[in-house]
Amino acid sequence: MHIDLSGRTAIITGSSQGIGLAIAVGLAQAGARTVLTGRDEERLAQARQRLVDEAPAAEAIAVRCDLGTEEGAGELRTEVPEADILVNNLGIFAPADPLEITDEQWRAYFDTNVLTAVRLIRAYLPGMRQRGWGRIQNIASDSALVIPAEMIHYGMSKTALLAVSRGYAKAAAGTGVTVNSVIAGPTHTPGVEDFVYDLVGRDRSWDEAQREFMRLHRPQSLLGRLIEPAEIAHLVVYLSSEQASATTGGAVRVDGGYVDSIVP
Repeated sequence: MHIDLSGRTAIITGSSQGIGLAIAVGLAQAGARTVLTGRDEERLAQARQRLVDEAPAAEAIAVRCDLGTEEGAGELRTEVPEADILVNNLGIFAPADPLEITDEQWRAYFDTNVLTAVRLIRAYLPGMRQRGWGRIQNIASDSALVIPAEMIHYGMSKTALLAVSRGYAKAAAGTGVTVNSVIAGPTHTPGVEDFVYDLVGRDRSWDEAQREFMRLHRPQSLLGRLIEPAEIAHLVVYLSSEQASATTGGAVRVDGGYVDSIVP
């Protein structure tokens, strides 16, 4: 399948590393003008350099802003007034005792993982509808469906993203704009290797370690290994394409079979 996103502008939030950066690279390789966002200027510069290295022909810009605030969203909108593709990847997560999660933490997770996406959809969807073409994707998680006991606040926020996606897909109905969620499964991101080695020991190769980790701690996975960020990016690139014009309002899984369900 040949995917050509030439002439399209794509914004990817939380894209200075990990899944977000992999998505940005994938969209750039498909020809999109790619907008990286993040709060750390040095990380953004490094991310942009990696993107240019892997997609030399692509146009890429980096916008330093805090998208967890209205001011940050306004700064992004000033730098990039219109977009054809919006990938809401920005999110925070950390374990917490369920009975010790404070009101402030609940609000922080909702504000960062949900309201940030809503705010940017409000900003960019009208232009997409007017032009008759657009792609919006909210990066959710298996935790949206399999709520982790140690991260209820995180799971809540990802479940909310599924509702946001379905609702805005209805708001975009019949306009040529699609809105979907991407349910990502256990993924190999920065910091995960140390986490895995801490659990299974460091006296083995990475391939052996991650498979042991999956066997002991993520046995639901049918893949038997962690998902690479580029594998999630492949699905996002497809959903951003002309070929995905009939896929909207969905919660599309790239979870390695982790969620034990025929449908989301």
